[in-house]
Amino acid sequence: MREILISIILLMILGGIALGRYPYFRMNRATITLIGALLLLVAGAITLPQAYAAIDMNTILLLFSMMIVNANLHICGFFALVAKKVLALAKTPRQLLFLVIFSSGILSSFFLNDTVVLIFTPLVLEILHHVDQKPVPYLIALATAANIGSVATIIGNPQNMLIGIYSHIPFSTFSLMLSPLAIINLFIIYFLVIIVFRKNFRTVLLPSVIVPRPHVYRPLLIKSLAVTAGILGALLVGVPIPLAAFAGASVLLFTRRLKPERVFSEINWTLLVFFSGLFVVTRSIETSGLLIHVQKYMGTFAGKQVAEISIISALLSNIVSNVPAVLLIEPLMRGYANQIQGWLTLAMATTFAGNLTLIGSVANLIVAESARLRGVHLTFFEYLKIGIPITIISIFLGILWLILLY
Repeated sequence: MREILISIILLMILGGIALGRYPYFRMNRATITLIGALLLLVAGAITLPQAYAAIDMNTILLLFSMMIVNANLHICGFFALVAKKVLALAKTPRQLLFLVIFSSGILSSFFLNDTVVLIFTPLVLEILHHVDQKPVPYLIALATAANIGSVATIIGNPQNMLIGIYSHIPFSTFSLMLSPLAIINLFIIYFLVIIVFRKNFRTVLLPSVIVPRPHVYRPLLIKSLAVTAGILGALLVGVPIPLAAFAGASVLLFTRRLKPERVFSEINWTLLVFFSGLFVVTRSIETSGLLIHVQKYMGTFAGKQVAEISIISALLSNIVSNVPAVLLIEPLMRGYANQIQGWLTLAMATTFAGNLTLIGSVANLIVAESARLRGVHLTFFEYLKIGIPITIISIFLGILWLILLY
């Protein structure tokens, strides 16, 4: 009876996470996860000390620290400046598409992909309005490229951060293994968008347009870029990932001019709460004894191949989202023979799976919502024209790449 009750609670939590809300209630994924954690505590699935221990402070610290770095880069005008410089270089629709894809993809590998699309979407729409281009192909390219690019490093997206903490794979190893895969797939996005929306990319010159100069606070820009370079340097020489990010964030908070409230207002506190609650929820599967049943149906990954892990991870990511998928799969990874290959496969599959549908990743939703507020509607089915092929192709290439590497 107890196991049935706990199973029902877990299904309700995972269902709420998948939908993003409950009908008739003002609840988002964070509140659903928190209330779910309470119900699991009451049901005896996990004790309070176990719940405290379940919260991985390394991941929370890394995510929080990178948010502070991103907040400073946003405030000083770095992202707007990059977008202006990149978009001003385009002379044809194809050039503009190429620059949108590679600028968002590359930036997403070093900064959270959600941050990149949040800044880029209104700027891209503004440019497209001036040059009389249909925005949908560019918006789809922006979202998918940000997801693809984020796979290249441990700090590119939240699920990679989790994997980096759990796997202890060095930053340089992770990047060397997955960066080539990201670059190849950015080119594939470019060609897919041109093929699917070929009427939009005839070889004609774009009208000349003066891009408004963004407000840039130069002293903070120099400091933020120097700190970012320092974090990357520290990661490359083997400094623990959370420590390197926290040190950089602390340096940026040491200031005479920028009020802390301004920085903290940029922090995505909801995401931090969601992560904390999710750690408790997923650990309760283990402490309640349900993990044994999960392993019975899924099996440990000890005897599975890259293709099987990729398919399981991709399917689960589209059911409950990629971060919960990583946390659910993490206990099963312990028995995998080649740990580095297994964790890289999980990073690849859960990230690329986010491109399948418009609701597959937070970055996709940010692009769609930001566009909607400006009168541009990116529909679910229109997105699928690119989402389905790029997901299938990218995961297939990822499987081949990781098999060849190991």
